[in-house]
Amino acid sequence: MTEKTPLLHYRLFSVSEDHQSPPVVGDNVPDDGVTGTAAATVPTHSRRTQPKKLSTFFGVVIPTLLSMFSVVVFLRVGFVVGQAGLYQAIAMFIVAYVIISMTVLSVCAISTNGALDAGGAYYMISRALGPEFGGSIGIMFFFANICGCALYVLGLVESIVEMFGLQPGRNAWAPGHVLPSSYWYDFLYGTVILLICLLVCLVGANIYAKATFIIFVIVSSVLLIVFISFFVVKEMSVPITYYEGNVTIMVNGTFTGFKYTTLKDNLSPQYGIDYTTGVMMTFTSVFAVMFNGCTGIMAGSNMSGDLKNPSYSIPRGTITAVIFTYIIYNLLCILTACTCDRVLLKKDYGFLGDINLWHPLVTIGVYSSTLSAAMSALIGASRILYALAKDDLFGVLLIPAKKTSKSGNPWVAVLFSWILVQFVLFAGKLNTIAGIVTIFFLLVYAAVDLACLALEWASAPNFRPTFRYFTWHTCILGIIGCVVMMFLINPIYASASIAFMLILLLVIHYLSPNSSWGYISQALIFHQVRKYLLMLDVRKEHVKFWRPQVLLMVTNPRTSIPLINFMNDLKKSGLYVLGHVELGDLDCLPSDPLQSQYDSWLTLVDKLNIKAFVNLTLSTCVRHGVQHLLFISGLGGMRPNTLVLGFYDNCRPDDLLKQEPAFNTSISDGDSPVMLPNFPPVRATCASKCLSSEEYVSIIQDAMKMLKNVVLARYFSKFDRKELLSRKCGDIFVDVWPLNLMRPDSTSYVDTSSLFLLQMACVFNMVHTWKRAKLRLFICVESGMKVEVQEGKLQQLLKELRIKATIQTVTWDSVVSLHWHKTLSSKQDEDSIFSSFPTNSMMISDQYLQAVNQMILGQSSKPAVRFLYLPRPPADTTMYERYLQQLDIMTKDLGPTLLIHGVSAVTSTDL
Repeated sequence: MTEKTPLLHYRLFSVSEDHQSPPVVGDNVPDDGVTGTAAATVPTHSRRTQPKKLSTFFGVVIPTLLSMFSVVVFLRVGFVVGQAGLYQAIAMFIVAYVIISMTVLSVCAISTNGALDAGGAYYMISRALGPEFGGSIGIMFFFANICGCALYVLGLVESIVEMFGLQPGRNAWAPGHVLPSSYWYDFLYGTVILLICLLVCLVGANIYAKATFIIFVIVSSVLLIVFISFFVVKEMSVPITYYEGNVTIMVNGTFTGFKYTTLKDNLSPQYGIDYTTGVMMTFTSVFAVMFNGCTGIMAGSNMSGDLKNPSYSIPRGTITAVIFTYIIYNLLCILTACTCDRVLLKKDYGFLGDINLWHPLVTIGVYSSTLSAAMSALIGASRILYALAKDDLFGVLLIPAKKTSKSGNPWVAVLFSWILVQFVLFAGKLNTIAGIVTIFFLLVYAAVDLACLALEWASAPNFRPTFRYFTWHTCILGIIGCVVMMFLINPIYASASIAFMLILLLVIHYLSPNSSWGYISQALIFHQVRKYLLMLDVRKEHVKFWRPQVLLMVTNPRTSIPLINFMNDLKKSGLYVLGHVELGDLDCLPSDPLQSQYDSWLTLVDKLNIKAFVNLTLSTCVRHGVQHLLFISGLGGMRPNTLVLGFYDNCRPDDLLKQEPAFNTSISDGDSPVMLPNFPPVRATCASKCLSSEEYVSIIQDAMKMLKNVVLARYFSKFDRKELLSRKCGDIFVDVWPLNLMRPDSTSYVDTSSLFLLQMACVFNMVHTWKRAKLRLFICVESGMKVEVQEGKLQQLLKELRIKATIQTVTWDSVVSLHWHKTLSSKQDEDSIFSSFPTNSMMISDQYLQAVNQMILGQSSKPAVRFLYLPRPPADTTMYERYLQQLDIMTKDLGPTLLIHGVSAVTSTDL
């Protein structure tokens, strides 16, 4: 009497990897000091010219066939037909192969888009999607191979125990049944089998590669004999013994040979209880089990490092294997439905051995394919770990895994993988592991589809694979199919694996070093930004949606760190550009000097954690350079509307870059520490200024002519952002002086420039970091004026503009009396003065400006920053220097101060 025990319930994966060369990161792979093959220490082009060992058939077709067949072809075809019937079984295979075919098309597209090196799926995903996706999927692929190896070992143990072990109800003295069976004995058998796999892998993957063809011949021979047996074996009754709990059940199944009645009985579904698990089967549960027998399509891709021509072999070999397995599975389903009754199919999953011409032959096939799969999974896991270590995605954590033997075998990675598999063997139950393994592999397949989809959608000119039988539609179908299958198999495992992958993605994004592979995210962002910039129509701009878009001119970042950080707060989600003019003439230079500076500026942006663009220009003078930047900075509707300049004075600047914590640590480039960024030292004297006072004021005038708002920033070297934000007691004040203090005769508080000044102060206060700050609005009045009326009008204006601020009145009779228009003795003097067309800049006295300065300083509670009205420069260019002197006197020792002049309406009271 033939006795049966529970065997595999889920698809066991085989990943045939035989990597002997590390993945390629760049054009030149640095020597990491680890002894390895010559391929590991020579340039990439040298490695690529070395002849590979495996052809399409031996390198792709055979590994993929063995991976997709494995033991499932012998143990689960009858289960699918017996439960689902022939119609639904064929429908299941059609759906399953449509899903995997979509991924195969993506694999073929990526593998034919340039030179493919060692690393298989990990290499393709990481080089297409960047290190974040590549590293996270690589870890998932590694764990899938670890658990897959344990699955194969446990499957082989169960098969051995079935043939030679002592089971309940079996005669202890039966011939051949001599192995004791329990949890710990099974664990011991698994340890021994895994030790054999370890020894083979430590010797080298070449031994396994040479044995692959022999294993393929064995499996193919077994399949051939199985097909022949369907036609040769006559009708027979097969006694079956199976167990439900502790109850032994004995039934008879029938091999009828080819009969129409048998086929008719097997056409429709007849779902029942799975005798190995005691679970009621449904369409989705049977489909999940069947689908496990259709995966393994990446086995050939994982051999990419050992192929003569990966781009040629992978698409042809993979497609050939997929078509061949599809035909075999369907033929087995049809032959099984025509010759075996339901009892035999549903109660004896190993019936192919019972109806075979030579019964032990199927057992030999199971043993061969399972042992091959276990070794392949262990080799595959070690090669993935080695590839991850070589790419330095996890820093020092995986440094030991880089070590290789003299022949190039990563023996440390093999040992580490073996230890993890040994731990997984403690699970002892196949069904516990199989679900998560399947989901891990499906996640990898979905990632390959995503990589191909991203490359297609990015429309990158260099993505032109020679394999053209794919579209973005096939990629999406592949992703959807894989995700749906993941949740059909086990929703909990599927959700957990996706969450685990996302966590890994975030960890690698923030901790891994920059790579030179290229980031698909950058290509996708470029594609989308270009599309939306074209949609951003400047003709549809409205004042309700105005925001500051700032161009901050920086002479030397070493002296401007506080101002750069301050303007990052003030931009309110608008465009922020750091501009710099390098003096020089390209005609007199051998190359563009700006190209070597961009890295330093971008590093500055990264280290300061600001959201800014960098725009550098080369010009013979600063004024023309600023004009260039004002004309060309930005794209479409995203252009600077506000120019920010540092104040022109004679103060000696300090090197504030050294005081920034982000720049006090060195970063390592190989073995040599490098300080970044690299900017010129600060100027030592005022004589070394790169522009004159006249040129500086001309820049202000140019910006106003181009309808750009202008902001002059003074004393921001004293702006201690951290100290202000760390205050736990006391208020933070922002003082706003909307009056043009140089023209006290102007009584209008609501001109365009005043409203712009109010808007900028409000924007600063709206930033989350500065919500604690309180706006104080100062109005200057003379004795005899109706203060309450002016305050009421201003309060109403603030209410309409939704600006929260306190109004403080300052009596400035003693100050305004010093202004020139108050010193005129008579109407005759006034007429004579105006007849000579004087300007305010000519007439205003230093004494008046000093009084204004003292009035501002005299207000209590030192503010964090002051917002002052910036008068328009005089039309007479000879007055430019005097104009600067007046601004200097008025703002002397005021602390961080912004002088602001607005040229366009930026506020709205409408809904």
